[in-house]
Amino acid sequence: MRFAIPAALALVLATPAAIAQTQPGAPVASRVVAGTYAVDPAHTQVTWSVNHMGFSMLDGQFGASEGSLTLDPARPQAAKVDVTFKIDDLSVTAAPFAHHLKSKDFFDAAIYPTARFVSTGVKVMGTKAVITGNLTIKDQTKPVTLNATFFGAGTNPMSKKLNIGFRATAKIKRSDFGVGAYAPVVGDDVDLMINAAFTAQ
Repeated sequence: MRFAIPAALALVLATPAAIAQTQPGAPVASRVVAGTYAVDPAHTQVTWSVNHMGFSMLDGQFGASEGSLTLDPARPQAAKVDVTFKIDDLSVTAAPFAHHLKSKDFFDAAIYPTARFVSTGVKVMGTKAVITGNLTIKDQTKPVTLNATFFGAGTNPMSKKLNIGFRATAKIKRSDFGVGAYAPVVGDDVDLMINAAFTAQ
């Protein structure tokens, strides 16, 4: 009986590793096939984080509405990314606050309904890459650098199509895009965390 608990504990501790081994996606470069992939709107998000007046950090999200990734494993530096995000679909934890963010005080979503990132260059270092590009918000276009990591590739068991995913971070300034001059006491520096998923056509 005294061996029952250690055995059960070992089983529990082994479970996460066992589950990971059964996942269809993994950061295996040989799984990547040259071609153009469509963004997966359901599994692509940009989470932004900003200092709220020194009281707390504030997070929100945008989802992708359309876009593509073109890449060739033989020429990774030539990869191109073009993704559009719907400002009107931004997400925060309170509906009235979301409405305010979409107003003229901040994003003015009625006039500027989308934001867009278009890559201009890619430098690949193993499973990591530095992606330079232009980000457009409220018709203001500024250069942005993404620090990206290849998260995984494999055949999606639901769609039977090849999926590729990346995770990236970036920093931008609200003032560069004319977002929120209404609230100057909110931090100007914005941290971005990007989860990007693409599906073969």
